[in-house]
Amino acid sequence: MLSHHLIEKIEELKKKRKAVILAHNYQLPEIQDIADYLGDSLQLSRIGASVREKVIIFCGVRFMAETAALLSTEKTVILPDVEAGCPMVDMVKAEDVREEKRKYPECPVVSYVNTSAEVKADSSSRTSIWQILLREKFGRRKFIPGLVTVQFT
Repeated sequence: MLSHHLIEKIEELKKKRKAVILAHNYQLPEIQDIADYLGDSLQLSRIGASVREKVIIFCGVRFMAETAALLSTEKTVILPDVEAGCPMVDMVKAEDVREEKRKYPECPVVSYVNTSAEVKADSSSRTSIWQILLREKFGRRKFIPGLVTVQFT
């Protein structure tokens, strides 16, 4: 359990930095208790895009923070543990997707939420949920695979 003093300090810093804390359902109860929003990865990323705060602290794993950054390009996304990973993300690498696309160019690539931003960028523009979400946010602009860059601070 977090001390009263620590909770006050976190609240003070959130206000000062105009930050929101998003915590995945799998986080420890202490983290869930200080979060502004609790939920699954996609739901939280959408919430992060809709809130007025300019800084998103995403208590989850890397792909979750990448997703939040993709949907909130004008905001800073902070992942407290940059080493936090997901075994599902590790199942496919962007180079694997590119190789399969070379072998089967006529087949669309659909990526799941638990994939890296790089894999999402290499997914087919008309079938990937990520392209649909990006179109919801940015309209019907053309997206060029491989140009998604996410920075963490």
